[in-house]
Amino acid sequence: MRYTSLKKKLLPDYSIYAVIDVSACGKRRIERIVKDCLAAKVEIIQLRDKSSDSAGFLRIALILKRIIGKKALFIINDRADIAELCASDGLHSGQSDIPIDAARRLLGQGKIIGKSCHNLKQALSAYREGADYIGFGPIFKTPTKPEYKAAGIKLLTRVCSLLTIPVVAIGGIDESNANLLKKTRVKTIAVVRAICKTQNITDAVNRLRKEAFAQ
Repeated sequence: MRYTSLKKKLLPDYSIYAVIDVSACGKRRIERIVKDCLAAKVEIIQLRDKSSDSAGFLRIALILKRIIGKKALFIINDRADIAELCASDGLHSGQSDIPIDAARRLLGQGKIIGKSCHNLKQALSAYREGADYIGFGPIFKTPTKPEYKAAGIKLLTRVCSLLTIPVVAIGGIDESNANLLKKTRVKTIAVVRAICKTQNITDAVNRLRKEAFAQ
């Protein structure tokens, strides 16, 4: 049952994956942003916190877990220990984080574990490691990941054609370019600034869905 539960949840209905980056949110209250995401029917919410210490990260995670409840999937970025302590739905790992099998031993088979991938080799490796999904990108150039060049639509399309687990497109996606994703098999897009930096999350989410998925 390697990724069946995630496929049932993620495809085909889960279109927007909101990455709530503590740094990107600025002075806006994270709780308000998450509540607005839920009101906009965002299906997956990830907490990314590169600035807080462990206690601060856990405090925010516990608050968001209470707000989200069962209304959306709640994913923790990087920290398997925080994911376990706040009883999140899963973990999203980077290339330098603990291996997927180690995270699985800690969190259990029922949790979702995804991995960030930036090229085809990493995507295939994550699949072999047992990732439930991959986050692939950056698709477009983004200040969130300035060290990586844009993967582009062509490579994203190839990755989607080769993997049988869900591929989540991420990186520089906004309403100005989301329509380009219609050329791929991507069913889910992850966004950071397009949600954290907007004043009207519902409008932003609706526009993203329309541009990326409406036929």
